[in-house]
Amino acid sequence: MTTFTIQDVSRRSGLSEPTLRYYEDVGLIGPIERDERSGHRRYGDGDLDEIETLACLRAAGVGIEDMRAYLANRARGREAAAEQRDLLLRHAQRVEAEIAAQQVRLRYLREKAALWDARDRADAVAEAEVLRRLTGAVGSLEALR
Repeated sequence: MTTFTIQDVSRRSGLSEPTLRYYEDVGLIGPIERDERSGHRRYGDGDLDEIETLACLRAAGVGIEDMRAYLANRARGREAAAEQRDLLLRHAQRVEAEIAAQQVRLRYLREKAALWDARDRADAVAEAEVLRRLTGAVGSLEALR
């Protein structure tokens, strides 16, 4: 059986060593086998697969409790398919809302830059048009608060 050190797993997964230790402490992974002589962690192929799954979930913004639920559902297989779908769709909706909020922020920043550009060019017509658009952008931005 191939084993990996915590450094190997950290490099492969992109998760830091403290994160790997934390995930073991909170029961997301493991318990991880230990080298009898050194006491160092030795991860197996199954551990690595699970950790890579967790790394992807973490990168997608999934929290610890939902990671735990995801892993439990994954172990149940097909009978938990609907629960897995619902968990992932909940997170997809949250990400969509975050994207929409970022788009509002981006619109405001671009309009504000356009306002200063019009002022820099001393273009009163363009400035008036940007101010009209900026009013809508500010309203959208205020709605995020």
